[in-house]
Amino acid sequence: MTFGCRLNALESERIRALATAAGHDDAVIVNTCAVTQEAVRQARQAIRKARRENPAARIIATGCAAQIDPAAFAAMDEVDVVAGNAEKLSPGFWQGLDRAGPVAVTDIMEVRETAGHLIEGFASRTRAFVEVQNGCDHRCTFCIIPFGRGPSRSVPMGRVVDAVRLLVDSGHREVVLTGVDLTSYGGDLPGAPRLGALVGRILKLVPDLARLRLSSIDSIEVDDELVDLIADEPRLMPHLHLSLQAGDDMVLKRMKRRHLRADALAFCASIRARRPDIAFGADIIAGFPTETDEMFENTRRIIEDCGLTHIHVFPFSPRTGTPAARMPQVDRQTVKARAAILRAEAGAAMGRALAAQVGRSVAVLVEDGNKGRTPHYFSARIEGAAIAPGTMMTGRVTGLSGETLVVDGAS
Repeated sequence: MTFGCRLNALESERIRALATAAGHDDAVIVNTCAVTQEAVRQARQAIRKARRENPAARIIATGCAAQIDPAAFAAMDEVDVVAGNAEKLSPGFWQGLDRAGPVAVTDIMEVRETAGHLIEGFASRTRAFVEVQNGCDHRCTFCIIPFGRGPSRSVPMGRVVDAVRLLVDSGHREVVLTGVDLTSYGGDLPGAPRLGALVGRILKLVPDLARLRLSSIDSIEVDDELVDLIADEPRLMPHLHLSLQAGDDMVLKRMKRRHLRADALAFCASIRARRPDIAFGADIIAGFPTETDEMFENTRRIIEDCGLTHIHVFPFSPRTGTPAARMPQVDRQTVKARAAILRAEAGAAMGRALAAQVGRSVAVLVEDGNKGRTPHYFSARIEGAAIAPGTMMTGRVTGLSGETLVVDGAS
């Protein structure tokens, strides 16, 4: 069971392979997330349910929440073994699981390399994820993740290209580059290559790759070569998900972010000027400590000012051990109310973006049940006969079904 980010989803595929190879394919492995207190609660709830449904199975808790607070998971009667983020990807750990103690968690801050994972394929055989970076050297005041992932470290470019080529050769049409702090890529490698150099290398050396997509990026770290590729390379998808978090300068400073409101506006405007059809998504936190009504209004307005569509709203959740947890907190009902306002704004923005697609011709990478994604990461459904997953279809958008584009595959 996987909670949290795309990197966790990728790592779960690797965990599954390692555990199965070591003879533990009957174990229940819970790959946890620690980004919010709610994510931790959900993981603990899933563990209890797994025990009820699998009374004889060995249950292993791993992932960021288990790395940060192994004692809490070890104290659960349902958990047999707690494994750290380094251990969960170690063949030796899984081979020695029968001899492991109840807690196998080392200091993640001592980890200095990440190798990336050569995975031949994902179950969907359409979209695949490739880890290019792990860890984070920044210390945003609300974030506990660096203590679960350790310092920033990058996968060498050759290794990344090999991973992408392997996936394309096994039939995947789209690859998503992922990491904890993706745009910090390369700072620890010889010559300090930037993310743009990696993207350019992939597109050049894997010509059969139909679609390349980036997971969440920090706009203040984006290099000029990457900007040029976003503007000019049709195989690099026109959808960027930004780690904005807020739209008010004082809140951003108290979050210890490295950009201000004007930086976000300038980035979106400059990219849109060079690639007008670009779609922007963003993570936004509602109710950060000390946030006033005026500060919240600045954040609410950034949805329209930046032209955001794919928006993830997070009610602020204090995480023990972070500076933000010690700041003056906003009343919980106010936090929930502000999150609801942002979600309504996000829904309206997505609705406008989807409505603008009606009548247009779109390319859909079919995943399952005739459903798939357009280049802008809009959900779409192809009408008509069943289509094999992995097929790239082009058709005219005839209408909407909720937040899904309805596409006439015969057009």
